[in-house]
Amino acid sequence: MEKFPHRSGVRILSVGTANPPRKYTQQEVLDLYGEKDWKIRSIFLGGHIDTRHLYLPEPHNGTMPDETPQELIEKHLRGSLEIGPQAIEECLEPLGLAPYDIDYLCCISTTGFLCPGLSAHLVKAMGFRENVQRADILGMGCNAGLNGLQAAAHFAHAYPGKKALLVCIEICSAAYVYNRTLNTAVVNSLFGDGAAAVLLSTDHGDGALAPRIVDFESHIIPQAIRAMRFDLEDNKLSFYLDRDIPYVIGLNVRKPVARLLGRHQLKIRHIKHWLVHSGGKKVIDAIAYNLGITRHDLRHTISILRHYGNLSSASFLFSYKELCREQVVARGDLGVAVTMGPGTTIETALLEW
Repeated sequence: MEKFPHRSGVRILSVGTANPPRKYTQQEVLDLYGEKDWKIRSIFLGGHIDTRHLYLPEPHNGTMPDETPQELIEKHLRGSLEIGPQAIEECLEPLGLAPYDIDYLCCISTTGFLCPGLSAHLVKAMGFRENVQRADILGMGCNAGLNGLQAAAHFAHAYPGKKALLVCIEICSAAYVYNRTLNTAVVNSLFGDGAAAVLLSTDHGDGALAPRIVDFESHIIPQAIRAMRFDLEDNKLSFYLDRDIPYVIGLNVRKPVARLLGRHQLKIRHIKHWLVHSGGKKVIDAIAYNLGITRHDLRHTISILRHYGNLSSASFLFSYKELCREQVVARGDLGVAVTMGPGTTIETALLEW
């Protein structure tokens, strides 16, 4: 018997991910840019990230070129149209579906601005129907994957049997600035490029073990609105991360989680699976401490950070894919997804298998 029969029957039916073909170690990135500053090197070599997939320019005469704002925009679109379709195809093919079968397409990206948006470019590139409903969510940052999941779930709930596709595409290397300051060094050492797609519907066909989306809960901290933001520097978008972000997230993360679980008479001990954004080592540690969960609970989050870096809005879906690969989920298990980003914002969702 379902625990929450009054809630939506929308389920996550499939997931697909993709990354750029080139993977770099942190040392390789330092070597490419000839970085000698020990403070910056220590940030890159801190130990919590081993590799990242990135779109980096080719060296010219032994030095890395400074990409112009136009080149960064073009890289964002070019990279998006390479890895976005790969993630979508990996998501749809196991179900015998094609882009033409999709009724609603929601695209998330914060690492480049395009008009028309990525959804229009994907429709042209992949053969979605002309009457596919679309939404592009921009500027919400790393938490935006759950904002998009909520929008896609609402569509699937409103139109039973229709298919909603959420795609998170982040070309974080299109938002890099190389000015050798410590703030940009933190950003440049942390973020990677990646795309993830999930399919939602009330129609789950063969009854496979697909998690039902039970509920969402949001939390915004306006007092910290400038703690994560884009600034314009040398006509380029430069991302700023306040050093106190881990503490702000840690102090507030219990609030939305408690509200989310409390509505369903649940406690943290009832949650078997945690899908948490790979925001960085200090952020992950703050969440673990304040929620009272273990490194084992966060094993996917930690693994994604180590092997891919912070993938912005796509990170928690990479963790979901790792959970699917483990094949440890049992019917009736409960899970919580947690993402955080600019605003400062914490988004949560409750899942039931």
